[in-house]
Amino acid sequence: MAEFLSGHLGLPAISKDRIKELMYDTVGFRSREEKVSLGVASMNIMYYMAEQLMKCGQPFILENNFEDVSREGLLAILEKYSYQAITVTLTGDYKKIYQRFLERNDSLERHRGHVVNDCYPEKTKKNPVSQIPYENFVDGIVNRGMDRFIANGPHIIVDTTDFNQIDQGELLQQIIVCREKIIHD
Repeated sequence: MAEFLSGHLGLPAISKDRIKELMYDTVGFRSREEKVSLGVASMNIMYYMAEQLMKCGQPFILENNFEDVSREGLLAILEKYSYQAITVTLTGDYKKIYQRFLERNDSLERHRGHVVNDCYPEKTKKNPVSQIPYENFVDGIVNRGMDRFIANGPHIIVDTTDFNQIDQGELLQQIIVCREKIIHD
């Protein structure tokens, strides 16, 4: 969705996961703790890049599973540069989203650094990584605040239960209207 919006709005997209993938491929990790550290570093790099764009007054897209722990850092730089963010929350039927999560993790196209937890690059080919149970998946969304995250501006909720039902033109229009309102306020 971020790439679609980026292309149609002519805005740069900064993806925490893409930053993390580059770090995985360059630095790797040998434990769950190191993997988590790379995630924190990726978030800090994403915020640094956002701050540089804010200094220049440039609009942009940040793509991440934003959650409660992300809010303070984001709000600090938004306030520092008097920016308002439009939050687009992608949500939907958790069972459908969980199925897509399982399929994505099983896909050969999914970066292995996101899937394995103990060592990347993997030293030996292991059996497929065990998937988290549905209840843990939902607890992660709910307890970490992913569905309730809002930055400091307009909030748009998109039901992604069925991607074919998303009216992308309507979403673009909502963002454009919100953006114009922010500019003129």
